[in-house]
Order: sequence, then C-alpha cells, then structure tokens
Amino acid sequence: MNLVSTLGIDLAKNVFSVHGVNSNGAVVLRRTVPRAKLGELIAQLSPCLIGMEACSGAHEWARRFCGHGHTVKLMAAKFVMPYRKSGKNDGNDAEAICEAVSRPNMRFVPVKSEQQQSDLSLHRVRQGFVEERTATLNRVRGLLAEFGHVMPQGAVQVRRLVPALLERLPSRVARCAQDLLDHADRLADKALEYEREIRSEVRSNDLARAALKRQGIGPITASALVATVGNGHDFKNGRQFAAWLGLVPRQYSTGGKTRLGHITKRGDPYLRTLLVMGARAVLQRAAREDDPLSRWALALQQRRGYHRACVAVAAKNARVCWALLARGA
Repeated sequence: MNLVSTLGIDLAKNVFSVHGVNSNGAVVLRRTVPRAKLGELIAQLSPCLIGMEACSGAHEWARRFCGHGHTVKLMAAKFVMPYRKSGKNDGNDAEAICEAVSRPNMRFVPVKSEQQQSDLSLHRVRQGFVEERTATLNRVRGLLAEFGHVMPQGAVQVRRLVPALLERLPSRVARCAQDLLDHADRLADKALEYEREIRSEVRSNDLARAALKRQGIGPITASALVATVGNGHDFKNGRQFAAWLGLVPRQYSTGGKTRLGHITKRGDPYLRTLLVMGARAVLQRAAREDDPLSRWALALQQRRGYHRACVAVAAKNARVCWALLARGA
C-alpha cells in the first residue's frame, strides 16, 4: 500500500470502493471497505494524490485526508464519466476517478473549509424555509379555488384577501386555511431570523465586505460568494469563474463556424440565481443612475434585450467579484 501514488475513491453511504496505482500506472490497491475502516486505510498510506467526486460528504472526507498529508482533489461527476471503461459499478467508478484525477487538464472543485460549509448551511436552510412558505401559500390558494375563491399570486395578496374570506367558508375549510397561514408566518419568521444572522456574519468578514462594493451584490450574495469560493484562488481568472457558474453561452461550433446558444447553467444554481437577481436590481435602477455600469447595462438592454442584459450584468459582476476576492481590487 505504501507504493500508491494516485488513489481514486468512490464515495457512498456505507461501503466505499478504492482504486490505487503506483507511479508507473500499475494497479496496487483495489478494495471495498466499510465506512468505519476508510479512515484507517488512508492513514496507513504514504502521502499521495486522492481523487473523489464532489458529492455528499466529499468535503468532510477531503479535510480528513488532508490532515494525513495527502493531496485531495474533487471533481464533478460528469467529468469523471468519460473515463469509465466498462459497465457502471463501484469498482469501475473508483478506477475512473483514479484515472481522471491524474489528467493535467482536469477541472477541480474547491475543497470547502468547515466554516464555509457552516455558512452555506444557513443559506440552504433559509432557502428551504422560503420555498416551503411559497408552497404553503400556494396550497391555500388551491384550497380556496375549490370553493370558488380564486386569488392572484403573491404572498401579500394571499395574506390580505384570505382573512376576509374565512367567515364565508365552511368551518373546516376556514380552520385549514388559517392553520396554513399561521404555518406560513412561522416559516417567514424563521427565514428572516436566518437572514439577519447572515447579514451579521457579512459585517465581520473582510472578503464579504469587499464583494459588497459592487452594484448588484447584496449581503446574501456576498455571503454566498465567500462561502462557496473563499478567496477565489482556485480559479485562474474571472472568466473561468463566470464559466464555472454557468453564466457563459453554450457553444455549438464546428467547421470554423461559431454558434453560441443559451447559457450553460453549470455550477452552483443558488449562487447563479442570486447574481441574476442582483443584475435585475441593477437594470431596474439603471435609468436613474449615471455610473458606468448602469450606462453599459442600459445600452446592452437596448441592443440585446432585457434577459440577455441581466445575464451579462451577472457575468460581469461575477468576474469583478472574483477580482475583489482574489486580488482585493
């Protein structure tokens, strides 16, 4: 086992497959180990390169393996797939990971620290509260529509119209509607509580405060940026960061003719959504501002339309934020 130079690990819940090769590419380790034994196996190996897919638990395992002196790199599962030579099983997946991690042009996912994952937990839970609140209010709308009361979309409209209808509904239906409204209010309060904690964390984070200097970047987006990419040193430049977020056009080019389609939508959808929402805010106030970004955004909107301008502003903000995080300017 001390001859292993590159190791691929196929992560799972309880049983893990490992595939190790030496410096000549010969297989020297191919084993299936339970979760309790994986840490012991890695601790026995001399420092080597370990590859894993970026999935549930990957960042925690990466931090543990780095503590034993190993170099750990995470990859998107779709980048590993072409290296699988035969049918899909755990052993073949581990072999494909071992092959993919040794490729010089492979793209890797930054390993998050425990603090970054803790900050992202606030974002994920808050987003879950917001989505559940929206679903609850839509459930109220659907329930009342069954009794002939059709209401417009929007949380404000539902909260304004439903109380006036409760006395005209059957008692059981009124009780159900009131319970759903109370549940939605509790979810809204919890989402607001998490948002306040995120804003408080931003005020004490130098990198997040640097990202706040850019128009279209609010506290939620700044916190998510820092929690996702840290100081941005895992990306060579802002263009690579924007491409990693999926804010660049998908190419269908052949025969010397370039065809650009819709954006790729790769990377973190939550962070990409926040950047696009911030870009919409920039466009909404651009007509009242006279700064370079607003003038550029308005001119682009006139040439290419509103939605393309939103994506372009989001991509520009992503590139500028990378420069602020990585270089401080």
